[in-house]
Amino acid sequence: MIRNIFLAGASGAVGRRLAPLLVEAGYVVTGTTRSAEKAASLRQIGVEPAIVDVFDAEKLKSVVAEAGPDVIIHQLTDLPHGVSPAAMKDFISRNARIRSEGTANLVRAAKAAGVGRIIAQSIAWAYAPKTGVFIETDPLDLHADEPRATTVAGVAAMEQAVLNEPGMEGIVLRYGFFYGPGTGVDMPANPDLRVHVDAAASAALKAIERGASGAYNVTETDIVASSGKARNALGWDAAFRIDGRP
Repeated sequence: MIRNIFLAGASGAVGRRLAPLLVEAGYVVTGTTRSAEKAASLRQIGVEPAIVDVFDAEKLKSVVAEAGPDVIIHQLTDLPHGVSPAAMKDFISRNARIRSEGTANLVRAAKAAGVGRIIAQSIAWAYAPKTGVFIETDPLDLHADEPRATTVAGVAAMEQAVLNEPGMEGIVLRYGFFYGPGTGVDMPANPDLRVHVDAAASAALKAIERGASGAYNVTETDIVASSGKARNALGWDAAFRIDGRP
């Protein structure tokens, strides 16, 4: 029986919407943050906070072992909304490092703690160009030019770490562009590749106990990338909203 969840990135855009869903569903949740102030907010909604940096491998290993989770959900990113284009290059590099080095640390901590399943946030716009709708078996754009190359390399490293760890079930959720509460976006620049942050959170909730190892597109429409696999295998509904409104 799955009971304990370790939510890495509990104070991020998806994490903030996912954490109360997990508590409401009856899971015991440990959520990470790097901020003492945000830790207090997590505690108020019933999440046990863990103040840890994903790059501190030894502390992360200790925190995961103490939490004793059945499942780890990886929602860590480092791309704040509203950042200027001039500063975006630095954030792209930092985000790629979280996906590569940070994920590797998290997977090692999971393995040491005997965690059986890890669910990780990825993106649905890292595919190599092609004609038609993207599906999960399409290759990533590993020969892209910069700055896209940095992003795709980070995604590839993260997905390989999550999906290829022996003895662990790995699920990768390839999200579209977020919009909704806490994202700073009412509608993304590419509305054909969008996903509401509440629906994104619900996909991670569904993946705790459903779905085989592998990648799943999680987008509101099937115009650019098909999310049929997530709908069929996870029971995901793009229309889900926490407040029940469309």
